Amino acid sequence: MTEFPIIHTNIWDAVWAIPVIMLIVFLLKLFMHVPPKYLSTCATVIGLFISIFISHPKNLSAGIFMGFFYGAAAFGTYISIKLAMQAYRTK
Repeated sequence: MTEFPIIHTNIWDAVWAIPVIMLIVFLLKLFMHVPPKYLSTCATVIGLFISIFISHPKNLSAGIFMGFFYGAAAFGTYISIKLAMQAYRTK
């Protein structure tokens, strides 16, 4: 049985990665007119890219593992802000 990989990450990875992913997804939606149903996939792919190639370049399993978290956190925050703005506007 193999053990889980040890993932060394710090708060700065999430502090800069998640806003960068949110910004790129917003720019894709604005300029490339990506349909809303594909935005979560775009966030995941960007999160994987940042995690594998920038945050964890020497540990593929850690890069993949954290990339999914970065993408999900960024897209969850993006949707949360979007829904809060819609609720505020309808009031």
